[in-house]
Amino acid sequence: MSRPSSISRRSLLGLASGLGAVLAVPARATASPLSPSSLVTLARQSLARQSAMNPRPDRVGIADYALPSRAPRFFLVDLEAGRISAHLVSHGRGSDPAHTGLLHRFSNDEGSFASSEGCYLTSSLYVGRHGRSMRLIGLEPTNSNAEARAIVIHGADYVSPAIARAQGKIGRSHGCFAFSPDELDRVLAALGPGRLLVASRFAAA
Repeated sequence: MSRPSSISRRSLLGLASGLGAVLAVPARATASPLSPSSLVTLARQSLARQSAMNPRPDRVGIADYALPSRAPRFFLVDLEAGRISAHLVSHGRGSDPAHTGLLHRFSNDEGSFASSEGCYLTSSLYVGRHGRSMRLIGLEPTNSNAEARAIVIHGADYVSPAIARAQGKIGRSHGCFAFSPDELDRVLAALGPGRLLVASRFAAA
């Protein structure tokens, strides 16, 4: 099983004291310009914004689609354990019709095959055409059609570090959050039902 990339230890040592504790992560670094403190702030702000949905407050998934698909750009922020891990994740083919490896647009439209921006609530686990998967509920006008579009978390063979290295990009989904089969179980276990997943172009903000 491949080990997820993670935030640099040097960056962690510079975290503000307001975080309460230094986040512990493995030493291998990701190329993300987002600092650990920024990820923690995004996670906490998202939890506060969606408090009416009563999401579980311990862990939040953050997909930063400002990064190219070859980069680990899905961050599991564990606020209780003080850990952040980074994973490869796909974007929709409708968000990148020329398959450049970069997300060019979001869409909430049915039939767009694009990724949708916004906060999601993780829902039930099931076994479908892609094996073990997790349903998602869109919480904002920008992703309100997630259930109708069957936007879910699932594994896909077109997502892997080897493909990212060989092609400079990974494959595209129909708008779902597709992960490497080697990392899927870890992601599903970390999120579980009732937690937030947030998708946007944060690094470009």
